[in-house]
Amino acid sequence: MSSLAEKDRPIVQLLLNTGTCPRCVLRFCCVGSQMLYRHSHKDLMKDLQEFLRNSQEEEDRVCLDVSDPPCKRLRLEQGEEGAGDLNHNGAIPELPSADSGNAALESSAGNVCNVCLGILQEFCEADFVKKMCQKVNSADYQFTSFVFSVSLPPQLSVRERAAWLGVKQQMRNLGLPLPKDDIVQLKEAYKWIIHPQLSEELGVPADGKSLFEVSVIFAHPETDEECHFLATACPDCFKPAKNKQSVFTRMAVIKALEKIKEEDFLKHFPCPPSSPKNLCDALEIQCNNGAVFVAGRYNKYSRNLPQTPWIIDGERKLESSVEELISEHLMAQFKADSFNFSSSGREDVDVRTLGNGRPFAIELVNPRRIHFTAEEMKRLQQAINDSSDKIQVRDLQLVTREAIGRMKEGEEEKTKTYSALIWTDKAIQREDIAFLDDIKELKLDQKTPLRVLHRRPLAVRCRLIHTMKSEYIDEHHFRLHLKTQAGTYIKEFVHGDFGRTKPNIGSLLNRTADILELDVESVDVDWPPTLAD
Repeated sequence: MSSLAEKDRPIVQLLLNTGTCPRCVLRFCCVGSQMLYRHSHKDLMKDLQEFLRNSQEEEDRVCLDVSDPPCKRLRLEQGEEGAGDLNHNGAIPELPSADSGNAALESSAGNVCNVCLGILQEFCEADFVKKMCQKVNSADYQFTSFVFSVSLPPQLSVRERAAWLGVKQQMRNLGLPLPKDDIVQLKEAYKWIIHPQLSEELGVPADGKSLFEVSVIFAHPETDEECHFLATACPDCFKPAKNKQSVFTRMAVIKALEKIKEEDFLKHFPCPPSSPKNLCDALEIQCNNGAVFVAGRYNKYSRNLPQTPWIIDGERKLESSVEELISEHLMAQFKADSFNFSSSGREDVDVRTLGNGRPFAIELVNPRRIHFTAEEMKRLQQAINDSSDKIQVRDLQLVTREAIGRMKEGEEEKTKTYSALIWTDKAIQREDIAFLDDIKELKLDQKTPLRVLHRRPLAVRCRLIHTMKSEYIDEHHFRLHLKTQAGTYIKEFVHGDFGRTKPNIGSLLNRTADILELDVESVDVDWPPTLAD
């Protein structure tokens, strides 16, 4: 085996003798050849045994060639320089012979590896890969590449540490240097083996940047408690966390292993680790597609339709919403698990959104279908529009996650145009409201409105009314067209909200004013791009 050197012989001998599988042996010898790990378990075991036999024969030849004893000076120098290499009897330790371990190697060939718990054994075989591919194909995802991930039991890290300490101890006893204090990571080696097999079976390449993920979650109940001693030795590393069933996460265990002293570890865990009775369980084989983002603009024509589901204390107040009328069609076509709706601002349930509509975006989580032509998106838009007379959608298109940021950037910076139907308690004439047309860049101080105080923090927000244009109707009614800074509370600007918005229409007219109807006429955010009809 060309990737192994003479310095690796004691490591190979020790690990094989203690029940470590051939691929883990390669990992501990820092073998970086991906192709080598893809050889069968049987061939690797045969190669390692051959490597040990050849090394032993080479050593025997060297010993036979030395007919004269070394000179006294050389022997003294060895004694002085290698004093630390003597065993407790004062003799230079012997390396274990290949022949003496053959029986152990042969008997352990079918055993579960004491380090990887069988992950680099049974779970690298073609049968398991086919099982994964059957799961992927049955899930009916669209994908052109994949990324593979694996979740390992946290106790594997403990067993790796124990095996490594055993190697270090053996090398120290033999007076041999250990050039590196690291190994090839189990996840990395597993992916080297699995990637080409998965790629061949699925017919697409493995790509680290792919949005389609195939993952396997392994568990090993037999050894679950092996990392529990770390909680006593390093309690600071194990803190309860949301959405975590156990404090013994892989990262927490790794953090504790970095912190615990070598002598404390050896007091609590056998070195080398013992061989388990059972293989790991592949608890789950999961598929997940990266989110797809759809954007557009919506018009809302109803004064009895909220933007999002209106639910108070678990009770639904209205049967539908803008969000639901749009998303139900997208969810069905993209075959997604769930969605997240966002928009450039929001209107109240009794406010219409007219003009070019309000920009919105929907994140579709874990969609099975991801490829849509422009014509298919146009048909999807038409299906939404045909399903209800309360809303209409335009410019429906696929966008990137980054592009959605442009919609959010415009929320505070851009302007919005409104039309408000206003009532006054005292009679008005045209000339009483004409001065409003001349007011430009009117500064408002708006304390958080009472109606939203339950969901917004109490604050005073400075907002601008850029322009106003009045339209007289009768003695008690007029329509006011306003161009305002985004985020302005228009209803409160009209009635004053008990003095929480200053100035307001009531104070400007010196009479009580209230708003009867409000329409959003334009949301001046230049996104998403306009599409040709």
